[in-house]
Amino acid sequence: MLKLRLSRGGTKKRPVYKVVVADSRFARDGRFIEKVGFFNPLLPKEKKERIGLEAERIKYWLGQGAQPTTRVARILGENELMPMPANGNNPQKAIPKKDRKKEGSEDVKKEEAPKAEAPKTEAKKEEAPKAEAPKAEAKKEEKK
Repeated sequence: MLKLRLSRGGTKKRPVYKVVVADSRFARDGRFIEKVGFFNPLLPKEKKERIGLEAERIKYWLGQGAQPTTRVARILGENELMPMPANGNNPQKAIPKKDRKKEGSEDVKKEEAPKAEAPKTEAKKEEAPKAEAPKAEAKKEEKK
């Protein structure tokens, strides 16, 4: 299967990528069929030298059935060579840890508010199983 993907070049901590057409079975930086562009992530997004693409060759390879990787699809979408791909799943791990705690504490406060309105008897019932759970865990550890 043909892929339009990035092939890494440059030095340590200074990457420069080639946009290449390659067989999906070949190594990332290995054998490729044709170089169709480049991508320099270190340059600011406004600079023209950040991305260089051979539009006609890319359209040809897309017509031949080559599938772009997600990163290349975004690059091609930004340069209007193909429709922009839909945004993928953005999990909590993408958010810095310190920001996650802030959002989590707000959610906890919202959840606690209805519990505070509930009668105190229900709160005691909820606490009881929590107290029993550590004892059960301790017994399991002793058995092992």
